[in-house]
Amino acid sequence: MDLGIAGKWALVCGASKGLGFGCAEALVREGVNVLLVARGAAVLQASASKLIAEYAGNTGAKVQFVAEDITTPQGRQAVFAARSDFDIVVTNAGGPPTGDFRDWDRDAWIRAVDANMLTPIELIKATVDGMAARGFGRIVNITSGAVKAPIDILGLSNGARSGLTGFVAGVARSPLAAHGVTINNLLPGAFDTDRLRGVMQGAAQKTSQALDVVMAARRNTIPARRFGTVEEFGAICAFLCSQQAGYINGQNVLADGGAYPGTF
Repeated sequence: MDLGIAGKWALVCGASKGLGFGCAEALVREGVNVLLVARGAAVLQASASKLIAEYAGNTGAKVQFVAEDITTPQGRQAVFAARSDFDIVVTNAGGPPTGDFRDWDRDAWIRAVDANMLTPIELIKATVDGMAARGFGRIVNITSGAVKAPIDILGLSNGARSGLTGFVAGVARSPLAAHGVTINNLLPGAFDTDRLRGVMQGAAQKTSQALDVVMAARRNTIPARRFGTVEEFGAICAFLCSQQAGYINGQNVLADGGAYPGTF
């Protein structure tokens, strides 16, 4: 299927590895020009080089990168100095630490909200009016399956990402929608990423079990009996950014192998 987005410009955050890289890869494969953002310069440059080598020659897509922390005002300023207008924005920031809520002080909560709620809102605010003026825009916020099925050790993430979800529910239904701008949240369940391994390591330490045992137990809670791949996740993101997805707006798209037990 031709997604109809070749030649568009996308900003993909947290794009050096994991789910962010999966989204960037899927978009470049579709011929979308991509500006990658992540904090680690060396890994980010290597990821950009990989995309250029494997796809840019065939699709004609441009691949640029900015090594900055998108969760800071200075980082966002550097990104928008490199390019100010985007047709597609994929917001993504590393999840806050796991742990016991009794151990988190106000500063820990502020950092979580700043990274996982306020940063996406700032990126939305900076780009949607330009999208509306051009008659096309796609914003995909990578949040978490824990928004629908909270996990106790992910309290910081549960709270901050739920706040973003509430905000998006309102702004997606504003007059922006009539100008071709969609805003959706993409909720990953258990995908094979460094983040998942970190969470599982925390669970292993908490229960005094081996990591392999905890990972196997987690897989067995998923009807698919496996973890998702970043390529699968990227493909979902690319479709939400497509011309064909123009009537999907204000939704929370859960990708979890069937793990969520609810009807709705």
